[in-house]
Order: sequence, then structure tokens, then C-alpha cells
Amino acid sequence: MSRAEFLDGLKGGIPVGLAAAPFGALFGALARDQGMSLGELTLMSGTVYAGASQMVGLDLFGNHVQAWLIVLSILAVNFRHVLYSAAIARYIRHFSAVEKFFTFFLLVDPQFAETIKRHESGKPVTFAWYIGFAAVIYVPWVVVSLVGGLLGSLIGDPKAIGLDILLPVYFLGIVMGFRTRDNFLPVVAVSAVASAIAHRYVGSPWHVSIGALAGVALAAMLPPVKANRKPDLAHESHEV
Repeated sequence: MSRAEFLDGLKGGIPVGLAAAPFGALFGALARDQGMSLGELTLMSGTVYAGASQMVGLDLFGNHVQAWLIVLSILAVNFRHVLYSAAIARYIRHFSAVEKFFTFFLLVDPQFAETIKRHESGKPVTFAWYIGFAAVIYVPWVVVSLVGGLLGSLIGDPKAIGLDILLPVYFLGIVMGFRTRDNFLPVVAVSAVASAIAHRYVGSPWHVSIGALAGVALAAMLPPVKANRKPDLAHESHEV
């Protein structure tokens, strides 16, 4: 493993780790408010490692929903990770089976976005870089979740001080990072409309996967805009 690549990953992941920390603290505070112990909420952050899914799980736990429905709902929220995995598969073919296991486990939204950007910039996507980038997000996420659980009572009602808006803003920032990609506006517009309709007539959390699938379907049907494509990507198909 290249030490320089690992440090490069660490350096790149620090801003993301800092940005994700408030969500971890928010999750810890909400989890304690829902009656989870410090051990349980820390274990959930360490094994699920998906902020939106953890929030959905908390909401359903609090409403005493059946376990199979909780699992199905979290699957609906996390379905986009299947698409993420398929999109980066071509970049990690040289990884070993063990490395791929950790790669997919640590594949969260900013990790996916940075992996795509690194490949497009012409830099190699190595496991050393990938694990360095992931470590500086994953470890603080778990630790800050625990801290949020410890100090949750000091926060009070997160919605009262507007902390519930952090997650939508966070995802909006990731989406805007792809604003120069082919057919960005029509794909985002169709995803947003489909998600809104699904939220109204199907309900949460299914609107997340339905919106994502609608955007993917449109992206697959639309022709690439060659004027916006980089020369080395001209032969590639749509990734998301």
C-alpha cells in the first residue's frame, strides 16, 4: 500500500469528514431520544454507516414498525448504492476480493463522488487512496455519533434549531457537484418530480429509490452531449 496515496486520500477526505460530523452528532442525539443505548447507536453507526438510512431506521423504530418493513425501507433508501457499486466497478477491477469488500462497505455518497472525480482527473483509483479517504470519514462518523448520544440532551429538539435541514443541504451539495455532467438538468428535474409524486402517492422512504430510478432511466435514454464531454470519456456510457 502506497503511503503517499493513503495520505492523499486522508487529505482529500478531511473536509468531507468535518462536513459529515454534524450529521453523526445529530443521529446520536436522535437515537438517544428514541431510547437507544450508547452501545446500540454506536454499533448502528459502525455497521450500517449510512446517515439517511440510520435516520429512517430511527423513525421507524420509534413507531414500532415490524422488523421486515424496517429492513425493506432501509433497502429502499440504500438502493442507490447498488448503482454506485456498478458505476465504480470498472475503476476497482484491480482490487483484491478483500479490498473490494471494504470498498463497497465504505461506499457512501461523497466517497462515490470523489472516486468518479479522481478517475476523470486522470489519477489512479488505488485502494490506498480509497481507504485513506474513507477512514477519515468513517472513524469520525462513529465517534461523533457516540458523542452526539452523550451530549444529545444539550441539543434539545434538533428541528427547533434547524438541524433537520442539514441532511437535505448535504445531499444537494453532492448533486450540484455533478452539474457539469451530460443532461444534468433534465435528469435532476425528472428525478425530483418523480420523487415528489412518489412521496405524495407512495410515501417515504420509497420516493428516494423511485426518484433515483426515474433519473437513471432518463439518463439511459438521452443521448450524450458530446460538447460537454471530456475527450478521454467520449467512449464511455452513462455511469449514473
